[in-house]
Amino acid sequence: MTTELKKVGNPSSVTQKMTLIQAINDGMKTMLAEDETTLVLGEDVGKNGGVFRATDGLQEQFGNDRVVDTPLSESGIIGTSVGLAVNGFKPIAEIQFMGFIYPAYDQIMTHVSRLRMKTMGHFSVPMVIRAPYGAGVRAPEVHSDSTEALFTHMPGIKVVCPATPYDAKGLLIAAVKDPDPVLYLEPMRSYRSSREEVPVEEYHVSIGEGNVRKEGEDVTLIAWGAMVPIIEKAAQKAEEQGINCEVIDLRTLYPLDKDVIAESVKKTGRAVIVHEAHATGGLGNDVATTINDQAFLYMKAPINRVTGFDVPVPFFALEEHYLPTVERVLKAIQDTYQF
Repeated sequence: MTTELKKVGNPSSVTQKMTLIQAINDGMKTMLAEDETTLVLGEDVGKNGGVFRATDGLQEQFGNDRVVDTPLSESGIIGTSVGLAVNGFKPIAEIQFMGFIYPAYDQIMTHVSRLRMKTMGHFSVPMVIRAPYGAGVRAPEVHSDSTEALFTHMPGIKVVCPATPYDAKGLLIAAVKDPDPVLYLEPMRSYRSSREEVPVEEYHVSIGEGNVRKEGEDVTLIAWGAMVPIIEKAAQKAEEQGINCEVIDLRTLYPLDKDVIAESVKKTGRAVIVHEAHATGGLGNDVATTINDQAFLYMKAPINRVTGFDVPVPFFALEEHYLPTVERVLKAIQDTYQF
């Protein structure tokens, strides 16, 4: 079943076609306008509007006290955001690329994710960390990492990853309103790859709920972020061969929507998990464990995975070879269906 998307307030029927990056910008604009405690901070987010223009026009509209250009210090950005969050603000901190987040890992692991527990609930950390991630845009070294599993192994912080413009705005608004920290991953490859109708009013997509984007009977395909269009295209090709695939977009990586995964696999009896992160230690392993725990007796074939390789994301010439492709996914579908 497809998850219902909840809407807040009284959204009108007015929509606007947006790319994913435009929807992210609109989500921040919506929250900055609604709540004066919401702030945006990061490297080049103000005057330049961000390296991808995600924050374009926000400083001009809301002023440099609320859209703040910071020094080039990821640990400083996150540390400052923690201080703001425990003192009544709702910071949206941008890390320019996920590969730059490692200097801030200590702050996220020891403070952002644990402060509610360490203070026995006296303090929460209502902050959002935005991080563009993933390969496929011909970026330099360390700009294309997909290390989301580092953070899904960190109880106390939620991790979300939209694949569509509609979900991008709705998940961002939900993340800002959440009383606890949220890591908001943005698939760079999808920033301007498509457009869809997005409500101009405020709405939210619930954190922790996956979405069945296509119903099917034969094989369950599971992905998130930039891999969702890949599995959708593979499902179309499989359909031409008589294999009817169900397509699931997880949307939230932690906490996983285990129910939507299990219900689908119980129906199809087969599963292919697709992610661009490295195979070893990837989040696909947790998805596979969920299937093993809740749907093992329904399985007609072993779980199949299509992932990146256990190497650093390579430079331009080999980048496409590293990434899961429609052809690789289609082969996995065929192997699983014919087992």
